[in-house]
Amino acid sequence: MKRAYVFPGQGAQFVGMGKDLYETSPLAKEMFEKANEILGFRITDLMFDGTDEDLRQTKVTQPAIFLHSVILAKTLGDDFKPDMTAGHSLGEFSALVAAGALSFEDGLKLVYKRALAMQKACEQNPSTMAAILALADEKVEEICAGIDDVVVPANYNCPGQIVISGSMKGIETACEQMKAAGAKRALPLKVGGAFHSPLMEPAKVELSEAIEATQISKPLCPVYQNVSTVGETEPEVIKANLVAQLTAPVKWTQSVQNMIADGATEFIELGPGSVLQGLVSKIDKSVAVSGKQ
Repeated sequence: MKRAYVFPGQGAQFVGMGKDLYETSPLAKEMFEKANEILGFRITDLMFDGTDEDLRQTKVTQPAIFLHSVILAKTLGDDFKPDMTAGHSLGEFSALVAAGALSFEDGLKLVYKRALAMQKACEQNPSTMAAILALADEKVEEICAGIDDVVVPANYNCPGQIVISGSMKGIETACEQMKAAGAKRALPLKVGGAFHSPLMEPAKVELSEAIEATQISKPLCPVYQNVSTVGETEPEVIKANLVAQLTAPVKWTQSVQNMIADGATEFIELGPGSVLQGLVSKIDKSVAVSGKQ
C-alpha cells in the first residue's frame, strides 16, 4: 500500500487558482509573497484576479501552476507523506520540490527560466501540437516517422491518447494521416509551440546551464521522471533527465504503470484541475485516485 502524489503540467490553470490557499493559510500567503519577490512581479494578482489570456502566457502559466501545486503540498505539513512522486512535464519540477530534491526558491527560478526559454523558442519557430485519440501508439509513431517535416510523439498521456508536436505543416499533415489511419480524433491544440520536440532545442541549451548550476539533493522518496519513467533518487541522474525533458516525450503512461508495479495503490493529484486523476484512472482502473486544489 503506497501513496503516490502527482503534479499537473501546463493547461491545468484557471483564474482564481490558489486564492483560497492564500486567504486561509499564513504559510501559503508567506510563500506566495516570496514568489512575487523572486519573480519581480505580482503573479498572485494574475492568478487570483487576472484573465484567461493572462494565464495562457507560458511565462505566467508555468510558475503559476508550480506555485499552486508546491504551496499546496507544503500546507499539508505532516499529512504529506509520499512514498513516490511524479509530475507531468512542468509538474516534474513541483514533484522534485515536494520530495525535497529542490528548494522552493531554486525550483521557482528554474521554472521561470524554463518558461521564458520555451516562450522564446516558440517565437523563433512557429509550431504547435495536436491530440490523437484512439489510435495505437505504434501507429502514431510510424506515421510521425514517415513525415518529412518535424513531427514527433510528445505526450504519452494514457492508452489511446497521445499528443504529437512539431512544425505547423508537419502537424497538419500528421493529423490528416492519423484520421485516415483510423484515429477517432486528431485535434490541434491551442498551445504556444511544439513542446517536447526537437524545436525546443534552443530552450534546452539555455536551461541546461541553469539546471547544472542548481543544487539538487537526494529526494525523500523516488521521483518518477518523464524521460526515464522509473523512480530516480540520484541528483546527477535527476539533472540529466530534467535537461532531456524539454525535447523528449513525456512518458506519463509508462511512468504511472511503473509506479503501480512498484506498489502504488493510491494517487493524489496536488494542484489546479483534475486532468491527471482522469489519466491515471484510464491507465489503471484498480487504483484509488483523488485530488486537492
